[in-house]
Amino acid sequence: MRRTHALAVLAALFAASVSTPSGALAQASTPPMEDAACSGVVAPPADLAGWSHATPLPAAGAPENLDTARLPLGHAAAATLPRTPEVTYALRPAKPGGSVSYGGLFAFDAPKAGTYTVALSTGAWIDVVRDGKVVESTAHGRGPACTGIRKMVAFPLEPGRYVIQIAANGAPDLSILVAERP
Repeated sequence: MRRTHALAVLAALFAASVSTPSGALAQASTPPMEDAACSGVVAPPADLAGWSHATPLPAAGAPENLDTARLPLGHAAAATLPRTPEVTYALRPAKPGGSVSYGGLFAFDAPKAGTYTVALSTGAWIDVVRDGKVVESTAHGRGPACTGIRKMVAFPLEPGRYVIQIAANGAPDLSILVAERP
């Protein structure tokens, strides 16, 4: 009985890998499991309130185009992303994704020293870059249940301009917000 079950599981995994592009299973853009059970969208906490009013913003495909992909603090963007092979990153992402994934670049300004959180609607990889170096994150987690925020990553930042690199996204769109957090 156990062998039959194991063979059925292997067959299902093989079928999924043949019918799904590489990386798509790991980078699905569906909401987290707890959001699937929500009866409606819940307003995010006050410091993430801008999540509820996303405005369209195409990601930059190269650092020299960042002026067209500036994220205002506290305001969400409904971002469109180019395919990964079309993106020139400032630095190679730690998890760049494959040829069937999507990514892009955004710029934002930190007006003062503090902890800033990047929130995404997907599980894409996030790098924050300044002066040619990746800023190490200090916390990772899921967003508040039923808000549509799937992933949140916190970074300790000094005042200045930063680049957000999105990599390994399974779809050509996502929502993104940068907010200073207490």
